[in-house]
Amino acid sequence: MILVTGATGTIGSELVRRLAARGEKVRALVREPAKARAMALPAGVEVARGDYGETASLEAAMTGVTAVFLVGVPGPGPGPGIRSDEDLVAAAVAAGVGRLVKLSAIATGDPAVGPSGTWHLPGERAVRASGAEWAVLRPSAFASNTLSWAEAVRSGLPVPNMTGDGAQGVIDPRDVAEVAARILLDGGLAGRTYTLTGPETISAPGQAAVLADVLGRPVTTRDLTPDGTRELLLAWGLEEAQADGMLAGTAFVRAGGNAVVTEDVPELLGRAAGTYREWAVAHRRAFEVE
Repeated sequence: MILVTGATGTIGSELVRRLAARGEKVRALVREPAKARAMALPAGVEVARGDYGETASLEAAMTGVTAVFLVGVPGPGPGPGIRSDEDLVAAAVAAGVGRLVKLSAIATGDPAVGPSGTWHLPGERAVRASGAEWAVLRPSAFASNTLSWAEAVRSGLPVPNMTGDGAQGVIDPRDVAEVAARILLDGGLAGRTYTLTGPETISAPGQAAVLADVLGRPVTTRDLTPDGTRELLLAWGLEEAQADGMLAGTAFVRAGGNAVVTEDVPELLGRAAGTYREWAVAHRRAFEVE
């Protein structure tokens, strides 16, 4: 039995589908079972309600589990956000789970990233010290982040650019899920930290240009100032400390700090990582006017 936390999220939901398609026994840990049912999870997938702050619910979800995909809620300050991964790992260890795969973020631990570069460190340390087989996945920026542009693109408005001409090894979330599935099922791949990127670096204006080409109409960007970026992050519902941490991260990207491409995805999957263009073609309907 494989437990997938964050099972209604970008990576978790795709991972559940991939594991179920392979005939694996899957349990999806969710806070709101109704949301999971509305997503029409694959037949045979168990749904377990759980909250990182409720020890009993985590203990129940871990019963009979052999491997766990860990999606924490990283962030500054006290409370369930900063301890979520640690609580999950503790519950997994108590249940005798043998394999842990932790979803982290690229450049975690790099001081130049600022506060957000420390948010995943407690979870990473916890899985490495767990005594179980472990792997840490550090993906670059998700191609799906540009779904936040969809309304502006449909309206013909410029999309917000928080990172200037800073390029990133943007990765298709489907590749992250496929990598996670491979490692969850193959213990020989444990004991490593994998930095997952797409096959090329691309900036926000570059992504807009790709979208324009795919859609056959202009997609322009508007470069945000640091203050404008912070306002947008707060408007998305982030708390001030979270927004400040992410603002430092956008400055890191803007300065070229995340212009990184690795061979981890090709080595793990035996094929090239997907490009942003391939992702955009597959998701073009999200940006099209109905």
